[in-house]
Amino acid sequence: MTESRAIGDPAGLVADACCAGNGHAVAHDARWQRSARWAWRLAWVSMLAMLSEGVVGLWQGLSVGSIALTGWALGSLPEALASAMVAWRFSGTRTSSPTAERRAERGVALSFWLTAPYIAAESVHHLLDREYAETSVIGIVLTAASLVLMPTLGHAKHVLAHRLGSAATEGEGTQNYLCGAQAAAVLIGLAVLAFWPGCWWFDPAIGLGIAAVAVWQGVKTWRGEDCC
Repeated sequence: MTESRAIGDPAGLVADACCAGNGHAVAHDARWQRSARWAWRLAWVSMLAMLSEGVVGLWQGLSVGSIALTGWALGSLPEALASAMVAWRFSGTRTSSPTAERRAERGVALSFWLTAPYIAAESVHHLLDREYAETSVIGIVLTAASLVLMPTLGHAKHVLAHRLGSAATEGEGTQNYLCGAQAAAVLIGLAVLAFWPGCWWFDPAIGLGIAAVAVWQGVKTWRGEDCC
């Protein structure tokens, strides 16, 4: 019996679930099972939010000819993939499967690597062409809502990830944080541009930073470092 189990902390069971490589289901206590159900529910909430955000953002971005808003909307697709992987991981018998956790981790890592190149390419494109960020009233409302919702979801998933020992859930929560950071970059970029027109480079510079974070988080999630 490990020390963590001796004091009643389920972390010992969590470590077994995270790091066991035999592919067999691992029994978990009732608290772990409740956390798993919440992880599944929040993954679906995120997936629906991301898809809605992507559709509305793409519609508005194409309507007003805003590359910034269009790029942000397209970035919702790989973020939705991360949520889909976590929803898959905590469905049915996969809930107690360490093998499913490992596959979900790699799926979430892939979502980071799909996000990063697009953000980086759009940022470089804006820098080279000295393009100004544009948006619409609906776009502003959409990004503002994302700025509030996504960090909230990200925090909740990080808490659950530590209870579950799930790097996949941790990575999904980080994707939510990155989505909120992108929304903040769009809004801040508009504000900076309104007061300092010469700072056209501000928004793409933040985008490059977010792309770098996405690559690094993908590496960490692939290795399962947030879990064990």
